[in-house]
Amino acid sequence: MSTDTGHNSTSGDISWALNEPEKKIDFGWRAMHESVVLSKTLVNAFYGQESSYSYYSGCSTGGRQGLKEVQMFPNDFDGVLARAPAWWTTHLQTWTIKAGLYNLPISADHHISPALFTVIGAEVLKQCDAQDGVKDGIVSDPRRCDFFPEALLCGPGIQNGTEAGCLTPFQVSTLYKIYNDYVGYPQYMLDLGMDWNYYDFNYSIVELADRLDPGNCNADEFDLSLFEARGGKLIMYQGYADALIPTGSSVLFYKEVLKTLKPKGIDLDPFFRHFLVPGMQHCAGTPPDVNAPWFFAGPNQAGSLSEKPGSMHSVLGFRDPKHDILLALMEWTEKRHRAGQHRGDQVEERYSVRRGMEAATDLSVSEASEICW
Repeated sequence: MSTDTGHNSTSGDISWALNEPEKKIDFGWRAMHESVVLSKTLVNAFYGQESSYSYYSGCSTGGRQGLKEVQMFPNDFDGVLARAPAWWTTHLQTWTIKAGLYNLPISADHHISPALFTVIGAEVLKQCDAQDGVKDGIVSDPRRCDFFPEALLCGPGIQNGTEAGCLTPFQVSTLYKIYNDYVGYPQYMLDLGMDWNYYDFNYSIVELADRLDPGNCNADEFDLSLFEARGGKLIMYQGYADALIPTGSSVLFYKEVLKTLKPKGIDLDPFFRHFLVPGMQHCAGTPPDVNAPWFFAGPNQAGSLSEKPGSMHSVLGFRDPKHDILLALMEWTEKRHRAGQHRGDQVEERYSVRRGMEAATDLSVSEASEICW
């Protein structure tokens, strides 16, 4: 099933939310849950029986919606695939403003032009690619690389840093601000109105967002014990090259769940797995100078390759749980249910992304990813 979550707009237009608390609640969780309930009722009426299993797959806001279902309605789905979840809405949306302000105004000495970000990306690859022992154009673990942006400083006599492919000291300072950790949509979601200016942003906006949590959008309930107890399975993953949602946010979510459930004697591996995919961007794709394997039929991936919406699914030539992550989730869920496994059972499985599998037939996919359980 699918839902418009209670409003009709484009992804960049949230004017529907201004002074509309019920629509915010629909967006936050209600529309998804009630659509699921109605869908199950329709399936039951049409087929004369309930479905054996129910699965969810979504990316970004879709990933957040999947986590909200696990947290608030653990019986809605047997298996959930949540990719790059925008789970901390009140901090993510305010962070995008703050990050943008670091690089404004355009006329300032500290402003980094779009062309220079290509130069910066190349320097990151240069410094960080080989840290895993293999120079293959992919940064396997950015956390292990201590990036040194001063290597891009312009030398004497350079008048145009963009043409020369170098940075001024002021631009290096901007880069440090962008790269710093930020643990922390004001006009419409916070109802500040059209007169609010993003140059007026300060941390009080983050505090206001946390206090209001419009629509109860934050998926920050880390006690997933009810979902675990009923045998649910959750796979969450994100690309290391995600430029929209900070990859560290999914790491933080996993650690908070671990800190919540471990003291209760609940191990995460039997029901919740979290993976980071080197070189993959937000939901799909990889930078052209990286060319990392990223396609394993996750949420939003098929649409990025198919010219006709809905005409493609799974991995062409490899429609099996070793290459299709939704099929892997289904196999994991249904095998465990058939085996009667419950809390405390050990699952001797591992997941990884491996290069070298070429997708078949007529689509131009140079590298797909294999799922190894």
